[in-house]
Amino acid sequence: MIEVIVITGRTTDQGMTIDEKLSNDYMKAVCYCEMNERDMSVIGVNEGDRVKIKTEFGEVVLYAKKAVTKDLELPEGVVFIPMGPYANQVVGKSNGSGTPQYKGIKGYVEATQEDVKPVEELIRVVK
Repeated sequence: MIEVIVITGRTTDQGMTIDEKLSNDYMKAVCYCEMNERDMSVIGVNEGDRVKIKTEFGEVVLYAKKAVTKDLELPEGVVFIPMGPYANQVVGKSNGSGTPQYKGIKGYVEATQEDVKPVEELIRVVK
């Protein structure tokens, strides 16, 4: 298990499927986290393996994905989750502001054999 900073954000795939929240395409667009390749190595996971993200607000199981774009690699110790029901499991309350904390959330990530829950199961649970 390693300590990380969790950030969330929009992605093109998440945005293209946002109106189809119960579809397989939407699940694929939001049920992963991007990680630095060295962090993946430290916890012993490869791309596509399952990881559990834990914060003080909750936990969620996701698929690990190596975070590299053409010119930029996600820094070590940072995990990115696309906005959606999976990210919502680990973000904070709004504390009256109307907007939850979506960036800079202290958390932990570890390898797991637990299953990634379907979207339907996540949205049935009200936090």
